Amino acid sequence: MKKIIKPGRNCWRVRHADRVSFLVDGESYFSALNEVIPKAEEQLLILSWDIYSKLRLAPPQDADKLEQSPTLIELINDTARRATDLHAHILNWDFSLIFMMDRELLPIYQLDFKSHPRVNFQMDDQYPVGASHHQKVVVVDDEIAFSGGLDLTRWRWDSPRHDAYDERRRLADGSELPVQPYHDIQMAVDGEAARALGDLARERWYRATGESLSPVNSSRSSPWPQDLKIDLKDVDVAISRTQPEFSDYAQIREVETLHLDSIRAAEDYIYIENQYFTSARVAEALAERLREENGPEIVLVLPLETAGWLSQGSMDMMRVRLIGELREADKHNRFAVYFPQKADLPDMSINLHAKLMIMDDRFVRVGSANLNNRSMGLDTECDLAVELKDSDHDNRVAVRSFRDRLLAEHLDVGEDALSEQAEKGNGLIESIESLRGKQRTLAPLEPSLKRPDEKTLNDIQFADPEKPLNTRELLMHFIPEETSIPASRRVLVWIGALVALLALAAAWRFTPLGDWLNVDLFTQVATRWQDSYLAPLIVIGAFMLGGLLVMPVTVLIVAAALAFGSVAGFFYSLAGAVASALLTYAIGASLGKHAIRKLAGSRINKISRQLATRGILTMSMVRIVPVAPFTIINLVAGASHIRFRDYLFGTILGMTPGIAGVILVTDRVTASFVSPDVETIISLVVVAAIVFTTGYFLSRKLVGKTRRNLQQDKVKTDHAKTD
Repeated sequence: MKKIIKPGRNCWRVRHADRVSFLVDGESYFSALNEVIPKAEEQLLILSWDIYSKLRLAPPQDADKLEQSPTLIELINDTARRATDLHAHILNWDFSLIFMMDRELLPIYQLDFKSHPRVNFQMDDQYPVGASHHQKVVVVDDEIAFSGGLDLTRWRWDSPRHDAYDERRRLADGSELPVQPYHDIQMAVDGEAARALGDLARERWYRATGESLSPVNSSRSSPWPQDLKIDLKDVDVAISRTQPEFSDYAQIREVETLHLDSIRAAEDYIYIENQYFTSARVAEALAERLREENGPEIVLVLPLETAGWLSQGSMDMMRVRLIGELREADKHNRFAVYFPQKADLPDMSINLHAKLMIMDDRFVRVGSANLNNRSMGLDTECDLAVELKDSDHDNRVAVRSFRDRLLAEHLDVGEDALSEQAEKGNGLIESIESLRGKQRTLAPLEPSLKRPDEKTLNDIQFADPEKPLNTRELLMHFIPEETSIPASRRVLVWIGALVALLALAAAWRFTPLGDWLNVDLFTQVATRWQDSYLAPLIVIGAFMLGGLLVMPVTVLIVAAALAFGSVAGFFYSLAGAVASALLTYAIGASLGKHAIRKLAGSRINKISRQLATRGILTMSMVRIVPVAPFTIINLVAGASHIRFRDYLFGTILGMTPGIAGVILVTDRVTASFVSPDVETIISLVVVAAIVFTTGYFLSRKLVGKTRRNLQQDKVKTDHAKTD
């Protein structure tokens, strides 16, 4: 039997734990935290991808008892008031603007300004472009720690019943029923393993804030929850990480290496639950084992579709190629891929979010890392793994019991049904096939998969990167260059036109012409029309004229904020920017139909077809990350024939957070000069809340409409296939 875990190769540290528990679904994990957090005495550490201050870890059965169930931040604040030596440190991903509509409004205000003085909240931005902080870790006094796939945020609370109409799910975070069922796994450890996770969290806090935190030195009684079942006893726990190269920190790929090493070492079976499956290296390692005559059985349990229209339009289809490659390699019928299904939810699949591998009853890992490229090299990840010896009979039985517990939940049977299959000598796949077919079951995934188009498969390096994104490469991918050279005169004419536009944009910035961009001048002019009913039209007209003259749009936004205030300035700026974008888009489309077609002939049609399926993603990206002047982007978009609907949605979705940010900064600076007092700070918070609330609901409405359009397109496609 090959030894798998090797510190320095596929893990960071191996540390002892007296107790290990596998917490399946949010009900068990959140209940354990609800008991553990109040026991904290010195240090509470939380690392998260997302966090929701109003989450109720133990939602009541009855809404009348809601006040008896404190929110997460109330629980932490109450603990800090009781434990006078306690310091809590919460580190959350400084998330991409594209997730704004799914996040809590003003998290710093909710979790820091409103919290106890010894509760510290920070946003982690120490990662390269395109990456995220994805670790989900909670450590209490270095005595007990939790790590896995569950964040302390909305829509995660669920029970193994996965009832979309469970009233407790509404009470947990204010969700509207029905809520998509959510399956995930967390792992609890104590002893030296917990202290090591504390070291990991403290290191991450230092990188994000520059503040060094000390380990907990005092000995105390264990805060282990009284009712938390102990699955494994007296074992060594490996901690594996992914860390992107950034600043002075080298890249770490322990998560990927551990996956590859454990797959190579498997003898009997490999059971995997994961949210994604797009890692080519992991897929190839599995394919190699399937080609062997006496290799292990391999079972993948994946979601029918992931949450979010962006994932469904890219990541879900990318896995099709890899599953197809595994199917081709499966010469000995040892491969199966399923999704958890509930017949009583015809319009809603179970969101399988777990990141789990169990192998040969002797190896188990639970973590935050998905089986996708970004979890192998780009995002920060933390996985825990336990490797058992052949002589460790009791713990090996416990690992098998854990696997059977998961399968029993998915198949809606008792664990004894899996034991009976084993007694008959049936393998893993045969056992699953014998027990499938109930109202809740594991259904074959492949017949339900949407066939990918070649464009989606080619986009994998941008939708699921394993290294930091290069902005120029990203833009050139979505707006590709021509590969052939047309007639020299026509090239010179077109290049000359672009150079002239870029020169004009540079002139506004670097020459005396920039004096015309005096914000004070613009503000004075705008203020004269402040009380006029024509003010909106004048502002929109100014934005449109500015677009034609290639003026920096930021200057116009600042002027609107100063003249009309934050709220009106936001809406005027958004309307003006969109109107300007549409005007210059129309000009670009007109130029594209004549000038570009003459330059490129029929090849422009191929490029247009490629861009037509990337419109929303393209425009959102180039608005959030402005890689070229506003007008230039609009002209290129129009000439590239991005669909008008996609262009409009992408522009609004991408511009909204940027405009709100510019206006908030303008308002903050202005207020600090005029009246730098407490009342001003309070008013700034109120104004910021109004602006971001507006942006939140506006973006949410647009995304909802986009989702409905995608669903309609899917229905039309399915009907077309049927016909």
